[in-house]
Parts: sequence; structure tokens; C-alpha cells
Amino acid sequence: MIKNKIDVVTLGCSKNLVDSERLMRQLVANGYTVTHDPEQADGDIAIINTCGFIGDAKEESVNMILSFAEAKQRNKLKKLYVMGCLSERYREELAAEIPEVDRFYGKFDWNGVINDLGKSYYKELEYDRSLSTPPHYAYVKISEGCDRTCSYCSIPLITGKYKSRSIEEIEEEIRHLVSEGVKEFQFIAQDLTYYGLDRYRAMKLPELIERVADIPGTEWIRLHYAYPAHFPTDLLRVMRERENVCSYLDIALQHSSDKMLQLMRRNITRQETVDLIRRFREEVPGIHLRTTMMVGHPGETEEDFQDLLDFVRETRFERLGAFPYSHEEDTYNDKHYSDDVPAEVKQERMERLMELQEGIALTVNEAKVGKTMKVIIDREDPDYFVGRTEYDSPEVDGEVLIGKDKELAIGDFYQVKIDSALPFDLFGNVVD
Repeated sequence: MIKNKIDVVTLGCSKNLVDSERLMRQLVANGYTVTHDPEQADGDIAIINTCGFIGDAKEESVNMILSFAEAKQRNKLKKLYVMGCLSERYREELAAEIPEVDRFYGKFDWNGVINDLGKSYYKELEYDRSLSTPPHYAYVKISEGCDRTCSYCSIPLITGKYKSRSIEEIEEEIRHLVSEGVKEFQFIAQDLTYYGLDRYRAMKLPELIERVADIPGTEWIRLHYAYPAHFPTDLLRVMRERENVCSYLDIALQHSSDKMLQLMRRNITRQETVDLIRRFREEVPGIHLRTTMMVGHPGETEEDFQDLLDFVRETRFERLGAFPYSHEEDTYNDKHYSDDVPAEVKQERMERLMELQEGIALTVNEAKVGKTMKVIIDREDPDYFVGRTEYDSPEVDGEVLIGKDKELAIGDFYQVKIDSALPFDLFGNVVD
């Protein structure tokens, strides 16, 4: 147990990660040594940033808290603090069940941990961060909260109403990160496309991205978590015109069946979705679309699932993830529907969907063989340098494995000729 060392553990999404990085910066400013690796935790203080989105994520968060609580019981830890989404939603229940935790904080009052440590919160460092990512890329959170009313989702219960940050504040953050050596930015929010409506009474995502793209040193901008209904289509012009805005869009569609889209309260139809995707591909040639699909929502029949398979087979998403429905208390579904699809059926459907997607992904990757692509290098492994193209977001997408016949610099860009492909990874070599 190392004195004045704090281990910060982040669970869940990249939006949580940004909060952890902001907290870590404040802790460093107060003289603490801070690490972000639960496998190497040896400090006398631990702070766990929890996820409360679905059942599996909640279970992972609880298990992590319990493992650190046990360490505290064995005198391997002096102080244990818990923050984040799970803590926001179940603070009283958690405090009663796990008394070893010194204090629970919600999603938005986590800076209170600074005061409880007897230290100062530096307002001037509010949006500074100690990056836990490699230093050449960072996540940029442009808003908090969500105003959507999807049937299955507990996020609005945790995060509250949508709150956009100002364009000027985000520009300032990007300039600061560029000055620190960051080249690649993953823009994130619960719902990117809603950005600006609450603050400016207009959808301002296209303007925001256009202005950030003009900041010198901004090499790549990648967009995550768009919503399909009322999509701000001027964003496609920005993607087409700005070379440093990646031809990549992460847009969660969840389903294709009109019946399921209505039950999910997604405010869009199958045909509207098809038309939107067609427009994406027409206006931004070569765009790679990442989406997420849910299986086993209440009311989903085999016919509905077959519709989803047909839709994925026809649309051929470059990137696709899937997850089984998790029944969350106090959501719309909790009040109106029972969880009527058996767990084994959900699992079987998810496996069938991902098997289909694996074949599509292989075809997409094989089409890149012989092409030369711009790649950023993330790390060096024993046998390869590992990088990504503009079509690959960190953690969730594939990678490019590059032969080590040349010495490459982490965080730099190279032209790489693709020699071979697997469903989720590419292999290549740097060309002069």
C-alpha cells in the first residue's frame, strides 16, 4: 500500500472515462500519485467510477466495489470512494449493502471527493484532464444527459435532461489538447445529434464540427453515438468537405422492424432508416457506419428478428455490435411490459446476428487488400506495430497490424499498404 497514491478505476463507457480523467487531473494538481489500472492497484486510496446502464454492467461495477472493499477489510486500502452512474441511481442501497465504502458520489457531484480528501478543487482546471488513453488521442464529451424516451433505457433517469456545452468551451478544450500533443478526437455524447437544441435552439453539431476541424493540429475527428431521427444532414457536407473529419459515423439503430421500432419508441420507421443510410453513402462516399442492435426486446418475435437479419444482410454495415435486452427498473418498459423473451433466446439471436456480421466484416476488410491507407500507430507489440485507419475507433473496432521491418513512432501517421485481412483486423506494411 503506497501512501498518497490513488488508484482510479473506470467502468462502462468513454463518457465515464472523461469524468475520471478530469478527476485525475485535480488529484495530480493536489500532489497525489494517480494510476488508472485496476490490475496494478496498490495505492492507499481507491476511487471507482461505476456504470449502471444494463444488468451486466451493473454486476461488473458491484463486483469491482466488492473486490476493493475486501482489500480494505484486509488493511490493504485506507479509503474507498465510489462515483458514477450506478452510484447516482442506487446510492442509498449501495451504502447499506457495502459499508466499507467511505462515501458514494453521483455522476455529477464526483468533484466532492476532492473536498472530502481535504484538498482544493481548481476551477481553472475544470476541463483539463490526465489522459488515460495514449497521448495522441482523446475523447471529447460535448454534452451531458439525454432527452430521448426510448422504452428500454435508464440513461435519462441517471443523467437528467440534455445539457450542451458551449461551442467556445469545446474549441478551447480542443486547442488545449492539441497543445498537449493530441491529434485525434473521438466526439462523444449520449446523443450527438441533439447537440445545441437546448442551448442554441438549433441543431449545432455541423457548425461545431466545422469549427473544430479548422483548429490547426486537429488531424482526425470521429463521431460517436448519433441518433437517427431528425438527423442534421448538413453534417454530411462537413464530413465530405473536411478532410480531417473521418468518414465514420457511429449511429445506434437498435432494430429494423417497424413494430419493434415503435415498441422501442425510436421515432423512426424502417423505410426512413433505409433512406437515411442511402443518403449517408451517397453524400459521403466510402463512409463506414458503426451501429448497435438490440435483440430480445419485449415483444420481439422470430419474424421481427428475421427482419433484423434481412436488414443487416441488405445494408452491410461496416461495423456492428449487438447486445441482449436488459430489463431496467423504472423505465417505460418496466411500467408497461414484461421481459417476455427467454434469456437463451436472446443469446441465440445475438450469436446468429454476430455470425452474420462477421461474414460481412470479412468482405468489407478483404476489399481493402491492395489499397494504401493512412494509419495512426497506437502501440508496439512483440511482432507488430499496431495502428488504426480513419474507419477504426479505439477499443471498439479492428486494428491494422504492421510488419516491423521499419521503426515506427507511436502517435505518428504512415501510409500502409494492406496485404491481407481477417474479419476484424488488417495486415500491412509501411510504404515510402
